[in-house]
Amino acid sequence: MVLRGFKDFIMRGNVVDLAVGIVIGAAFTGLVTQFTNSFLDPLIKLAGGGDKDHPGAVYTVHGVDIAYGDFINAILTFVLTAAALYFLVVFPMNKLAERRRRGQEPPPKAPSEEVRLLTDIRDLLAVREAGARPATPLDPPDTAPADS
Repeated sequence: MVLRGFKDFIMRGNVVDLAVGIVIGAAFTGLVTQFTNSFLDPLIKLAGGGDKDHPGAVYTVHGVDIAYGDFINAILTFVLTAAALYFLVVFPMNKLAERRRRGQEPPPKAPSEEVRLLTDIRDLLAVREAGARPATPLDPPDTAPADS
């Protein structure tokens, strides 16, 4: 009983979508982090100095290193990730929700050729199961004399 409820909860579309979103978000965060490490760190080092361990200048106060370049790196990673998620996910979803509220939902796409063929096959099987035999293009023409 408990396991059945858990299975129903997990199989909901929202939970699966959330899981996919988390995995994609983690992969995207890795991508942005690598971009920051590969391209922005060298620019911070050029602008503020620094060594191979700390991008940007490192202040030393009473023997304690304060690496503000690492903090700038984290800020840039966050801003880039947030901006990309906003423009690639949130903004398009808001536009779609706005269209739906106004009743301007985009028209559904026409079914593909495969879908139409499968629909025809389904319909032919339904007619056959009902007991009637549908006419097909391969049937010979009706040659019975017409009653006049």
